[in-house]
Amino acid sequence: MTTSARTALQPETPSADERAFIAEVLRAESAAIERVVENLGDELHAAADLLDRCTGHVAVTGMGKSGLIAQKISATLSSLGLPSHFIHPAEALHGDLGRVREGDVVWALSYSGNTDEVVQLGHVIRDEGLPILAVSSNPASRLARLATVHLSIGHVDEACPHNLAPTASTTAMLALGDALALAVSRRRRFSPEDFRRRHPGGTLGVLLQRITDVLRFRVGENLPLIRVDATVREALKQADVGRRPGAMLMIDEQGALAGVFTDGDLRRLVLRDAGALDRPIASVMTRRPRVLRADQIVRDAVALVQEFRPDEIPVVDEAGRPIGLVDVQDLIALRIIQE
Repeated sequence: MTTSARTALQPETPSADERAFIAEVLRAESAAIERVVENLGDELHAAADLLDRCTGHVAVTGMGKSGLIAQKISATLSSLGLPSHFIHPAEALHGDLGRVREGDVVWALSYSGNTDEVVQLGHVIRDEGLPILAVSSNPASRLARLATVHLSIGHVDEACPHNLAPTASTTAMLALGDALALAVSRRRRFSPEDFRRRHPGGTLGVLLQRITDVLRFRVGENLPLIRVDATVREALKQADVGRRPGAMLMIDEQGALAGVFTDGDLRRLVLRDAGALDRPIASVMTRRPRVLRADQIVRDAVALVQEFRPDEIPVVDEAGRPIGLVDVQDLIALRIIQE
């Protein structure tokens, strides 16, 4: 790419007028959500009941921009333990109705509540005896009259200057969908462990892994434990097992973690006193170091590193006995923190 081409692609610094316009758009979207909160009442509980009682899938449908919001709501439901899929209303009327079965709930989105394809699908679904959760702006709309439960988001002024492009209205629908999905997952006591099983991939999947699943240094394999009554020299000899971590773990007579002595501690000690190798390790180690429990997850290790900047974190069992060591370089290698 030539210099002139790169220059042409660089955006100009936004003017004060443009900044004000963007801020106004964001305020309009925020206001739409606030109005939803004000407009909705006990029907929210009825909607959550309908979703919570669903024994099959939640089939979410909508046309155009509402259809895109429906896809996001469906993805959120699935990630929170409520099986869901998107169904295109027009395609459903042309052979895809087999995607909806007994036990399912159909969640239909239409701002006007009069979108032909969505209303036609609503008639078919009602005739099949399946419940319909409908979201629109008009409680008197055709879709609302078909619904088992109808949620009205009320009139929404779009953020678009011409009040044409679906913007604030789709934001309101999306926020309402998130709120209901989270409410039902809360009813079902959806746990971080449940979430982890459904998100094994990507950075999020790594953060939700058990810390014991990513340990490179493990007691009994490549992480020796040092008795707390050893000298520094003896501890170094015992820890000389090939490639070792940047810290030694000391244990008491019960096998519980008594302290940590890092390579950095060793450098500082020898620089101060060349004869310090014969001192008791207990006199120079860090007592009561910050640790991770075996039932914690990688995200907890990241939080600990970000707040306190340790290079090594012991991992202990319920009795305080070491089972491994997290090296900050392992977290960097997983690409979840930066050097």
